[in-house]
Amino acid sequence: MGRLSKGITFGVRGLVLDGDRVLLVRHSYVPGWYLPGGAVEPRESAVDAIRRELLEEANLTVTGTPVLAGLFFNREMAARDHIALYHVTDWTLPALPKPNHEIVAVDFFPLAALPEGTTAATRRRLDEHLTGAAPSPTW
Repeated sequence: MGRLSKGITFGVRGLVLDGDRVLLVRHSYVPGWYLPGGAVEPRESAVDAIRRELLEEANLTVTGTPVLAGLFFNREMAARDHIALYHVTDWTLPALPKPNHEIVAVDFFPLAALPEGTTAATRRRLDEHLTGAAPSPTW
């Protein structure tokens, strides 16, 4: 995650749906399936970060304006870690990327049949989005 002053870290994740399927990624350095995203770099806005991360991780170009779906405290990562979740509705994806040193798999999965190892936080965010439930304050 990006590091701000006084130990604050800030990251972004993207909720990208294709009908009843969701885009998930699997990293080389942690187990599980996640919503794509990563760190906000110095002097970068959160919106610019989600655009960059989706392109880097999934070869996906955001063509519209991502909508902030929630801001979450990620207490498992660090004492001051926060994640901005963006719902991305307008995008293009010419092809899924080939695995690389950071991202070992990228794919769309049916919302009703998420892959084994989908993280609890990813499942919570999807459930909140699909049911219209108020987002919890923690990741």
